[in-house]
Amino acid sequence: MPAKGKHRRPKSHRFARSIAVAATGGVALALPLMGAAEAHAATPAAAHSVAQTVAAPAAAKTYAVKAGDTLSKIADEQNVSGGWKKLYSDNRSVIGGDPSVIRPGLKLTIGQKAAAPATQAAAPKAAAATTTGSGYVLPVQGASIGTAYKTAGAMWSSGYHTGVDFVIPTGTPLKAIAAGTVVSAGLDGAYGNEVVIRHADGKYSQYAHMSSLSVSSGQTVTEGQQIGLSGATGNVTGPHLHFEIRSTPSYGSDMDPVAYLRAHGVSL
Repeated sequence: MPAKGKHRRPKSHRFARSIAVAATGGVALALPLMGAAEAHAATPAAAHSVAQTVAAPAAAKTYAVKAGDTLSKIADEQNVSGGWKKLYSDNRSVIGGDPSVIRPGLKLTIGQKAAAPATQAAAPKAAAATTTGSGYVLPVQGASIGTAYKTAGAMWSSGYHTGVDFVIPTGTPLKAIAAGTVVSAGLDGAYGNEVVIRHADGKYSQYAHMSSLSVSSGQTVTEGQQIGLSGATGNVTGPHLHFEIRSTPSYGSDMDPVAYLRAHGVSL
């Protein structure tokens, strides 16, 4: 018979201790569960702590193409894994079918594949039409025009001036008027040192009397890329740039260069 006034102390309930594992992104955290209520309170805090240890993926960045850029140059400078081919693959919907033609101002995505422009997917013809008149620049900046196209004179074998002359001092940077491929670069008789570039529309631009060349035959160039320096090589009376537009790469297929540039949105 138990003593009066004494009570048997009830045994404390032993709560089963179990282990909860919260895992997020490969990180595990062990939590002692002291009961349903305690576990309920601990779990959200633990999950929050784990979530903070997961690094967010690196965001892609946008690169604006500058004059003189090539995909290879951009890939090297931006450390693109996979080089220019990966950069082109990721941005093909923006660049188009020719990786050698990238216009200054074009936005390239670096780090992930660029989304195709909505206008391109919805109406390819309309999107293409918006580029008409873009992608061309003057062959030299800040120069006045000397001898005009078709000026008559016995000094020219054709009887007239086959291009237009820009009056500039020796050593002035000369630019490709548009993207294209160099078909010739070197000494060419009366023209002295010259460069001839074939453009996407099938026309050719010629730059003559240069003092030095920065490109070689077979090289692709972009709009505004420097191709050399002006000079007075060949048959000249002073330094200037003789500039032609041709329907073929050869002499005798000349077109009005001023009208051609104006038709492509270039003011002069």
